[in-house]
Amino acid sequence: MVFQIQPQTHPEVIYPDCDGQPVANNTIQFRWIVEIQQNLDWLFAEDPNVFVAGDLFWYPVEGRNTIVNAPDVMVVLGRPKGDRLSYMQWKEKGIAPQVVFEILSPSNTPNEMDKKLLFYDRYGVEEYYIYDPDKNNLQGWLRGEDGLDVIPQMTDWVSPRLKIRFVWSAENLQLYRPDGVSFLTYTEISQRVEQEKQRAEQEKQRAEQAEQARRDAIPRLLQMGLSVEQIAQALSFSVEEVEAVAQE
Repeated sequence: MVFQIQPQTHPEVIYPDCDGQPVANNTIQFRWIVEIQQNLDWLFAEDPNVFVAGDLFWYPVEGRNTIVNAPDVMVVLGRPKGDRLSYMQWKEKGIAPQVVFEILSPSNTPNEMDKKLLFYDRYGVEEYYIYDPDKNNLQGWLRGEDGLDVIPQMTDWVSPRLKIRFVWSAENLQLYRPDGVSFLTYTEISQRVEQEKQRAEQEKQRAEQAEQARRDAIPRLLQMGLSVEQIAQALSFSVEEVEAVAQE
């Protein structure tokens, strides 16, 4: 009698992309999360291989859906931009987020944050930053030979990976891009975009007015006895353009 051994089937592992919890516990925490995420997106807007996300589930180990964390902001250099329901590291060439930010809220406990530090240390984060906006407290860790080490001095610290600068004083924290421009809120970014749009429109109007003034000068110069060639040279027009205006 021949027995056929049926291959064992393993149930599909489900990787949830939501835990039902809010992104932030208050408007202050949310504002910081959005500001950091959007400014980093803006900083790397021209690089198609930098992925920036906020509050996205990160699964570092295939088949282990209980090993998961959702950094407030994470940056993955070397992975393409694009939407994801979660960050499954084995589907991302094994690349772990290199930089992670956490913004504290009153509900965060020391035990919770200790677990996050262990998670980020174990699964390859290179730079880890925690900011408590209520207490204006900033902490940072940088990966060394033995894992994540505390950064002893965060004032004027420059991120090795992102090149952004942390200007931390007794009053507040301000982040700066590599070009020296400070991180902006969404409102400030929108205002600057609108200002730039208005400036471009004004420049366009000035250019159109200058062009019209040059064209209006052609009939007067012809009446003064200048030749078409002389007018073309004086106004930086072609001879054909001067003749066309003269015939209007």
